[in-house]
This record gives sequence, structure tokens and C-alpha cells, in this order.
Amino acid sequence: MFPFRDHNPSGKTPYVTWALIAINIVVFLTYLPLFGDERALASFLNDWAMFPDRISLGTDLFTPLSSMFLHAGLLHIAGNMLFLYIYGDNVEDKLGHLGFALFYLGCGLAAAGLHVATNPASEVPVIGASGAIAGVMGAYLLLFPKARIDIAIILVVFIRVFTLPAYIVLGFWMLLQFLNGFAVIGLETGGVAYWAHIGGFLAGVVFMIPVWMRLGGPAFWHRSLYHPPHKPTFETRTTSIPVVRRRRR
Repeated sequence: MFPFRDHNPSGKTPYVTWALIAINIVVFLTYLPLFGDERALASFLNDWAMFPDRISLGTDLFTPLSSMFLHAGLLHIAGNMLFLYIYGDNVEDKLGHLGFALFYLGCGLAAAGLHVATNPASEVPVIGASGAIAGVMGAYLLLFPKARIDIAIILVVFIRVFTLPAYIVLGFWMLLQFLNGFAVIGLETGGVAYWAHIGGFLAGVVFMIPVWMRLGGPAFWHRSLYHPPHKPTFETRTTSIPVVRRRRR
């Protein structure tokens, strides 16, 4: 289930969202050549990735921030930047540029904090923007629970596009993080940092609650029937049958 766009136009130009995407890509390109040299890549990650055991000992305290701008490969950064592109502009629209930048970094640090709390002795390096982006997703869900999101279901060569409300897409994603997070808690495994996702998502919801209340809280939802408070820029076709118009003679 692969979300690739939403029906929720932004009222302002999302400069910070675009800047974050650009920074992540530029940083990734600077160390991309190291992927051909395992020793050099390991040395680089040893300096800039977050190691929970070091954070627990009070060392390398800058790495929760630096690790937010590192990625493990092309698919990793492509997926994260797509999610930031889909959800970031609307959250930035409500928070403003500076507010969104601080929100993003705060969610990333909260994500790192919960990951360390659940894996305090782990020696596995942690990298990626997904914790911060999970916070953006949590804020998006709070603000626009019924915003329509287009997802692609990909099964080998079969691809089908569906439009689902945000509470289903993001709620299902969050459920998977919890299920997998509890399955691996306490285990020394690599791969996905589920508890970082959970921490970021929950932080995003909590940080956004004051803004949501200022917008009216439940009244903000009721005014727009839980949909985005503006008209979508496009509509999803409900049928693939072409329309044949009668020619005038």
C-alpha cells in the first residue's frame, strides 16, 4: 500500500518542506560514493549516525540531530522524501515556516528519544528522517482526518489506485508500527526503527494539539466535516470508461 499524493492543496508555498527535501538529498549525495566502500561508510556512520548506547552514556549528543539527515540508500530517501512531500506542505501551511521547521526538528528528537528509551544498550546505528516525518503525519491526521489520499496497491505487475481517507491510511500505518515495535522490543536487530516512528508520530499529535485547539478543536472538524477546509485541486475518476460525446451535424 503505497501513498503517492493527497487531495489537500496548500494555501502557501511550502518553502521549508522543499528546503528539507533539498537538504536531505544534497547530504545523501555527498556520501553516496561511500556506498562502494564498506569501511569508509562504516567510519562515516560511526561519526554521524545515532548509537543508542552512546546516547545512554551521555556521549555523541549531537547525533540525534545529524542522523535525521542521513539515509541508508536510494529507496530509503525516496520513500521518506515522498511522504514529506505529501504531508509536509499542509502542516507547514498551519504552522508557518519557522514553526514548521521547529516542529519537524522537535518531532525528530522525540522520535530519537523514544527509540533510545526502548533500546538503551543498542549498538546498531540509527539514521533517517522517518521519525520527524512520522511527526508530520501525526499532525496531518489530527488536522485532516478525512483528507483523501491516493494509494497504489502493487502486486508484482498488477497496480491498482484507490482513494482512501487519511485516518485509514495513516491509522493503518501507525498500527503496523505498534505491532512491529512490540514484536522487536528489546531485540538487537537492524532494519526499521519502529519506536522512532511511534515516538515521532505521537509527538506530532501532541505538538499540534494547541494549534488544533486554536483553530477551534472539534469545531474545526465539524465546519469542514473532517475534510480539508478548501476544495481539492483535482478529482479522482470513479470510472475508467471514457465519455463519448455526440457530434453535432
